[in-house]
Amino acid sequence: MNSSSTLLSPMAQDTYWGSFEEVSKYNVSLNYAEKMWLAWYTFMQNDVLATGIMSFVMHETVYFGRSLPWIIIDMIPYFKKYKIQQHKIPTAWEQWQCALLVLLSHFTVELPQIWLFHPMCQYVGLSISVPFPSIYKIAFQIAIFFVCEDAWHYWAHRAMHWGPLYRNIHKIHHQYSAPFGLAAEYASPIEVLVLGLGSVGTPILWCAITKDLHILTMYLWIVFRLFQAIDAHSGYEFPWSLHHVLPFWAGAEHHDIHHERFIGNYASSFRWWDYVLDTEAGPEAAKKRREKKMAAYKKAKAS
Repeated sequence: MNSSSTLLSPMAQDTYWGSFEEVSKYNVSLNYAEKMWLAWYTFMQNDVLATGIMSFVMHETVYFGRSLPWIIIDMIPYFKKYKIQQHKIPTAWEQWQCALLVLLSHFTVELPQIWLFHPMCQYVGLSISVPFPSIYKIAFQIAIFFVCEDAWHYWAHRAMHWGPLYRNIHKIHHQYSAPFGLAAEYASPIEVLVLGLGSVGTPILWCAITKDLHILTMYLWIVFRLFQAIDAHSGYEFPWSLHHVLPFWAGAEHHDIHHERFIGNYASSFRWWDYVLDTEAGPEAAKKRREKKMAAYKKAKAS
């Protein structure tokens, strides 16, 4: 794998911005973001440390940064009309309890994995060099990751609802029958590992097969996936929610029913697995099943 800390870079300076100035002198063809990226690896002079710190800070910033608007919305009465389960607004204590457990999980379960992230990337050939890939390549690869991760999540999540696995692992995540943003990663360490394998393993597998993936693409994919997971647990259904534009998108309306009824709607991002395999949950899905059974009954009776 090409290391950006040795690619067209001068000697590291005592400060990050000193490294940035040196990088800018010798790499005039790079854009501002690419210079900042190269300056970071140049300044750190340790790719494992540079990637580890950047990965962990990115994850924590995005997770809690995206959860914050939903915490604020829960405190504003105006938005209650958009709350799917209007009688179940999380208390401040529930929010704090959830945040503390999630933080504990991040530092004890996810941080060690993140520290091993760079060696794993190096092994499969994931690039950290500059310049960055084109926006079209990034969008194409992220779209593939969404589809593949959704398939993994559907089957792994459905398996988690099997008796022994549910009681010993998945039940923790269902502590809140009306989910809220912070609860997206409120789960058993085992569940975090199993379901997280879809998010991290999909791009790693892609890179191992194609030898064509930049770590920036993976970061953007993780950011989008975090947004999706947090928004799906928000508990709010708006007229402008994405599934009104993309009918196959899951969203909060899809996942909230799963938490309320503890069964069905197992997929993460899309609705097609639940539709094809008849695991949709909710009143509409139940009505369709009754109508289907009645039609089959009438047909059998007529014959």
